[in-house]
Amino acid sequence: MNQTHRGCEVFKASFLSIFLVAILIVPGWSAEPVLIGHWPLRESDSERTGGDLKTTSRGVEFDASGPRQLPRTAARFNGRDAVIEVANAESLQLGTDPFSISMWIKTDAELDDVPGDLVSQYDPATRTGFHLGLYSHTGVTNAQSNSKQLHFGIDQAKLESEFTDHGQLGDATFVFALCVHDGRLYASTCHAGEATGRVYRFEEGNRWTDLGNPDVSNAVSAMTTYNGSLYVATSKYRLAGSALAESQNPNFGGKVYRLDRNNQWVSCGTVSSETEGVASLIVFRGTLYASSLYKPAGFFRYAGGEKWIPCETPDGKRVEALAVFNGAIYATSYDEGSVFRFDGQNWSHVGKIPGATQTYGFAVHGGSLFVSEWPQAHVYRYAGGTRWDDAGRLGQELEAMPLLVYNGRMYGGTLPTAEVYRFDGDQNWTKIGRVDQTPDVKYRRAWSMAVFQGRLFVGTLPSGRVLSIEAGRNATYDRELSAGWHHIAAVRGHETLTLFVDGKPVATSASLKPGDFNLTNRQPLRIGFGAQDYFRGDMADVRLYRGTLSANQVMDLFLSHD
Repeated sequence: MNQTHRGCEVFKASFLSIFLVAILIVPGWSAEPVLIGHWPLRESDSERTGGDLKTTSRGVEFDASGPRQLPRTAARFNGRDAVIEVANAESLQLGTDPFSISMWIKTDAELDDVPGDLVSQYDPATRTGFHLGLYSHTGVTNAQSNSKQLHFGIDQAKLESEFTDHGQLGDATFVFALCVHDGRLYASTCHAGEATGRVYRFEEGNRWTDLGNPDVSNAVSAMTTYNGSLYVATSKYRLAGSALAESQNPNFGGKVYRLDRNNQWVSCGTVSSETEGVASLIVFRGTLYASSLYKPAGFFRYAGGEKWIPCETPDGKRVEALAVFNGAIYATSYDEGSVFRFDGQNWSHVGKIPGATQTYGFAVHGGSLFVSEWPQAHVYRYAGGTRWDDAGRLGQELEAMPLLVYNGRMYGGTLPTAEVYRFDGDQNWTKIGRVDQTPDVKYRRAWSMAVFQGRLFVGTLPSGRVLSIEAGRNATYDRELSAGWHHIAAVRGHETLTLFVDGKPVATSASLKPGDFNLTNRQPLRIGFGAQDYFRGDMADVRLYRGTLSANQVMDLFLSHD
């Protein structure tokens, strides 16, 4: 070989090496994504790439009609125990590589369960892996803070060192509820003196837009989304219950309002003339329900316009926080340390929490229902019937209040020092920070929670502030996913996480650092189960790729499904 030819070969080899390095490590360069696993979910759980992925299923029915309404082209997941599990394999060790998920899902318009998780591979012992879920967070003390919102998260046991402070909401004493609706975060407040409760909309940083006081009482106490709108309820909140001076505002609440498209409050009536305040709002099987904060006990069904229909309460007991789980509404009570269940017609008693005199909030985590309590700040896991298993105490606090699942873990807030804890399994809770530093008061509360823009937000008493923190990296679609079939794609790129719905990008995470978040773990890949719950709905054409699907490729997958 002459020197010129040899020089050309060396140049070609060097150029090829540089090119390969570039496409592997330089942001913006990417090789064609490689299909790791493909589960069409047509009549079986078979994986179609011919690789080494051993797939088994439990409780899944392969007889549903898919996105194009062809029979037996989708799988039905029951929300109770149905799951497809893919055994650990080398091809599933994602490391720091980009990867992509593509799938079709369908949910019903009227739900009596949380929608749950779509795909996950996560090791809870090391807090390492990823989650893709369609999450509703109900029973978060007074709010249904998130409703059918997509969440794509990755983690390698990384947590911001401090909470970000988003400021006090006007002169608020208490951030009663947080709720995400139509791409925005809303907060409701309670005020001291003669002031009235208000609703604020988060803009950025510590900027909030004051949306006014829909009522004349001192608190807007509950929030939820219903039929595409934000609904709020009001109360005459007794601040003495938090060891503060009582409000000088004498006006009863007990009213419900809807926010219209012009940011005006539309009256939806008074639940009862005897009701001093509303504790919670919840949507169950397409109907809106409300509960009373103080005696007399009350539970009400919305009949449209300004009409509310009174319903029974369990043995005359108040029902406070309301959560939807496995076909029923579950309720806490301030009258005794018990939990009650409503099946749409009747109430039943499902157990008294040992040592508790009041129960406060709910979360669904790992397929189980959890409840918080006073006066020992323990959290309990529902074990069926009337049995509840102790899931541990949050530090040395006296009261555990909101519970919420965020990027693989359950978090809880406390009284009297307004601490936030992470549940690390068994009976272990890890303190991650304190969110209210008000001096010279008896009680401080970390009372309200929501997930927004990939972060966990917390509202406080008595500072009336909102703070947030991020664990891992997260992209959240902060809008309620409508019923019916949708194509979902989640992409971990070199620089960000991105969510797509029906071919269009809808959410992006904060930036990633090169080589950060090594997701390798030895857990199985689970389809239809994860950090929150078993999926309730239909699913088709699940694909996992190594590499980054481009926006055009995601659109092609949306358009080409047969």
